[in-house]
Amino acid sequence: MKIYIKAEAFEKHKTGCLVVGSFESKKTEGLVKVIDKRLNGLISKLFKDKDFEGKLKQTRLIYTQGKIPAERVLLVGLGKEKEFTIEKLRQASGGSSRAVKDLGLKKISTSLANPPSVSPLKKGGKGGLSAYDISKAVTEGAILSLYDFTSYRTEKREEIKRIDEIVILIEKENKEIKKGLDEGIKISEAVYIARDMINHPANTATPTYLAEQAKRIAKKSGIRCKILDRADMERLKMGALLAVARGSDEPPKFIIMEYNGGKKGEPPVLIAGKGLTFDSGGISIKPSEKMEEMKHDMAGGAAAICAIKAAADLKLPVNVVSLIPATENMPSGKADKPGDVVKAMSGKTIEVISTDAEGRMILADALTYGERYKPKAVIDLATLTGAVIIALGYHATGLLGNDKNLIEAIKKAGEKSGERVWELPLWEEYEEQNKSDIADVKNVGGRGGGTITAAAFLKKFAGKFKWAHLDIAGTVWEYNGKPYVPKGAVGVGVRLLVEYLKNL
Repeated sequence: MKIYIKAEAFEKHKTGCLVVGSFESKKTEGLVKVIDKRLNGLISKLFKDKDFEGKLKQTRLIYTQGKIPAERVLLVGLGKEKEFTIEKLRQASGGSSRAVKDLGLKKISTSLANPPSVSPLKKGGKGGLSAYDISKAVTEGAILSLYDFTSYRTEKREEIKRIDEIVILIEKENKEIKKGLDEGIKISEAVYIARDMINHPANTATPTYLAEQAKRIAKKSGIRCKILDRADMERLKMGALLAVARGSDEPPKFIIMEYNGGKKGEPPVLIAGKGLTFDSGGISIKPSEKMEEMKHDMAGGAAAICAIKAAADLKLPVNVVSLIPATENMPSGKADKPGDVVKAMSGKTIEVISTDAEGRMILADALTYGERYKPKAVIDLATLTGAVIIALGYHATGLLGNDKNLIEAIKKAGEKSGERVWELPLWEEYEEQNKSDIADVKNVGGRGGGTITAAAFLKKFAGKFKWAHLDIAGTVWEYNGKPYVPKGAVGVGVRLLVEYLKNL
């Protein structure tokens, strides 16, 4: 798919469909007003009859009957101007792009990089809007909305509706708009790869597959990559990771990716992503209903791989290390059992209460391995607990950590990227629930506060550094489809992490 900027008068642009945004209003303004005049007041009549009011996500298709070069105009509602934000613009761009795709057209021309009123630009807007922000949001919304996972479909390619070209129309050339476009493309490409990894079934996306993808990405983006196998893990005494991997016939992998865009010797940001390519629950087996969804238990790992890719592609001036412990969690005669005690790489002993609380165990060894980098900040991502869905639903990622400044930086990145987070407490009292009678810690702290006690477990292995934990179990998958997130894998965490890294 080709996407580019074109400086041309909107009312002169020849295209199959021109996307035009309108704030909620009783009258036409900006480009809408210009087009309305050429269409003899047709749009004004739509407003008057309340057939289109500019409400957020509202669309209306108009056939121009040859009165302007564009064959069709798609009006897109931007909502109330005072409430206009980057996220709403991203949604408008995504929703309109999907609408054009559904028409069977191959080309989108969008004017959304030029809002109908310039006041959000002049005043900074509620979302802190700038030409760069607007261009990046329009680009991300358009590209991300058009993602389609077709690897296992047998239809002919031409039978699947696709957009081949996106034109972002602007009034005149602008370096900031070009920068926003370029960054939006690179970040969206990384999200596409993450979505692909997560959408692939577990018989394809094995730990070995994940490692091979990491190597391929690293080579293309100029990232150092090293893969540890079972023998390496045994040498390093990664007892927690090996205990989880024991039940599967698929060999575990430990993926190490290093991007050095910052000053030599500067401590890196360390990202640890859970890479459970399939989670049956092990001996503490999950119910069969929806077990097929457990292919996405490696989404944290996918985010860690693709965030460092985006950082390298954007040439961000920061050092980043991504660590991904990758394995399956399967029941077998060799699998770990409830009641077992294993020794983690840190030397701490863990009593296994449930083999289905495996993500925190493999991350424990990843966090310990990460100590050698002496990172300035550590962020882990994991589809760790169902409890976070009970607490926050499907619209916010759970956030916990031990450093206020790091927490606040991630919150800001979440608001800017549209991947919102919500902080949960991590008080010392919760750590009491993880105390074991026979080991240093147990891997389940009971039903109450499950997301928090899981983070409290990880804190024991990350407490030496500024650390934040992102529980993405509720935000990893889209069940209904949203303006720029089709059904399936979201690729959550990639844009959030990149936004955080950009602002260091």
